[in-house]
Amino acid sequence: MSPGCRGALKTRTKGKWVSHHDVQSCSQHGPSRVSIQGLFSRRVTIVAGHFGSGKTEITLNAAVRLAREGQAVSLVDLDVVKPYFRSRSARELLRLSGVELVAPMGEYYSSDLPIILPQIRQRLLDRTRRVFMDAGGDDTGARVVGSLTDVIPPAESEFLLVLNFRRPFTLDVDSAVTMAREIEATGRMRLTGLLSNTHLMGETTGEVVREGFRLAAETARRLGLPLLAVAVEEGRDLGLSAEEFPCPILPITRIVKPPFEADREQRTVGPLFVVG
Repeated sequence: MSPGCRGALKTRTKGKWVSHHDVQSCSQHGPSRVSIQGLFSRRVTIVAGHFGSGKTEITLNAAVRLAREGQAVSLVDLDVVKPYFRSRSARELLRLSGVELVAPMGEYYSSDLPIILPQIRQRLLDRTRRVFMDAGGDDTGARVVGSLTDVIPPAESEFLLVLNFRRPFTLDVDSAVTMAREIEATGRMRLTGLLSNTHLMGETTGEVVREGFRLAAETARRLGLPLLAVAVEEGRDLGLSAEEFPCPILPITRIVKPPFEADREQRTVGPLFVVG
C-alpha cells in the first residue's frame, strides 16, 4: 500500500468498521469506488484547497448526495477568495436537494468579506445535522476556520485538503506541503486527510490523474496524513484500473462551471445587428 494511504480513517460498511483500503479491495472490476457516506463519515467536514483545486465541487457533491439520502445537511460557504466559484453559486440545486445553504445573501452575496454568520456556530453545535464547510485555501480562508475552532468539535470533525497539481499554487510536492502547513497554522487545526483531485477539466487524461496521485501520495507521506481518495469526474472513461490506486476512487459530478463553459444561447438579435 502507498505510504500516503496508510492510516486511512475508518468507516462503517455492512455493520462493521473497515478501513478505506478495505473498501477499495472489495472491488475486482475496474476502479473501486467509495461512497460519499463512507468517505465523509464524521458529522463535521471542513474542505480546504487553493483556487482551482476542486474543493467546492467535492463539497457540493457530498452535501447533495447525503441530503438526497435523507440526512439533515447544512453547507457553510466560508470561501471569501473567489466570488465566481463558490458553493453559494449552486444555491438553487442545494435548495432542491434539501441542503441548507449557510452563506451571506442579499447585498453581501458576492462579497469577498470574511462574514461569519451567527447560524454557522448554531449548526456546528447542532448534533442532529451533518455540516460541510467550504473553506478557502489561503491565509484568509484558513483564518475564518480558525475563528470557529471554539465550536468545531474535534472528535466529530475532519479537516481535508484537496490537491490539484495542475494549478499554479500547487505545482509540486514542496508547494503543497508548504500550503498545508500554512493552513494548519493559520486555521489552528490539524488536517486529518488529503484528497487527490488533479485534473484539467475537459482536457483531463488518465495520465494527468495518475501523476496527480503520485504527487499527492508523496505529499501525504511527508505530512504524515492519509490520502483518502482520488476524485475523478463521473462518466469519463480515462482508462484507469483498480490496481493503480491503493486508495478508492471518488466519482464526482461537475456542478459549478466557469463562465466560459456556461451554456451559451446563440444570439440572433443584437443592439446593432440582425442575423438570418
